[in-house]
Amino acid sequence: MTETLSVAMPAVLAVVVLLGQAIRILREYERGVVFRLGRMIGIKGPGLILLIPGIDKMVKIDLRTITLDVPVQDVITRDNVPAKVNAVCYFRVLDPAKAVNQIQNFMQATSQIAQTTLRSVVGQAELDELLSERDKVNHRLQQIIDQQTDSWGIKVSAVEVKDVVIPDQMQRAIAQQAEAERERRAKVIIAEGELQASKKLAEAAGVLSAQPAGMQLRFLQTAQILGGEKNTTLFFPLPMDLATAVMKNLGQ
Repeated sequence: MTETLSVAMPAVLAVVVLLGQAIRILREYERGVVFRLGRMIGIKGPGLILLIPGIDKMVKIDLRTITLDVPVQDVITRDNVPAKVNAVCYFRVLDPAKAVNQIQNFMQATSQIAQTTLRSVVGQAELDELLSERDKVNHRLQQIIDQQTDSWGIKVSAVEVKDVVIPDQMQRAIAQQAEAERERRAKVIIAEGELQASKKLAEAAGVLSAQPAGMQLRFLQTAQILGGEKNTTLFFPLPMDLATAVMKNLGQ
């Protein structure tokens, strides 16, 4: 009996090893590209997969969206401003067969394409466009990278520029430009206010000139306002008609 068990044990172990190589389980988001004697026979999964040990080989591909961090790139914008730019790229594999057969390492290849495209696109944009029109730059990056990786069975869903770092001297220049712009707007607003006030004063003068008693009422109202502030200032309104008559007498 012992001799029989000792003979059967290697056979059992061999069967277990073969079954371990033949049975594969793929998750819902995984697919397996199966090769038989070097030739692709199809894409399998998800679920239980049976392979022929020693003959079939399977390459597992993840279909979930991959977040690729694009390293910092030293670029010079179109208006000759040096900057350091990094980005993040979101993509996923749509065709596992192309991702395995058309490119050796689709992750590394996509990373290299993203880096070169980032340098190229940022180099064609001005600094103001890069800072204020970020969505336009992101869309251009996504479109170019997606077009170049389409033959690999990869879909680039989004590319976002994260940080744009410029020299300190340029930051001070931009701050001074923004401050000057705010001062210009303030002066324009003040001038527009004075223009509107002058128009209203001209309309008020026309109304008061049509009613001479209105000027006296205005004087009395001003005196009431000054008296309500609890100060020692005494205000005596002088009728304009009286002043005009005095001036005429002095002239004669």
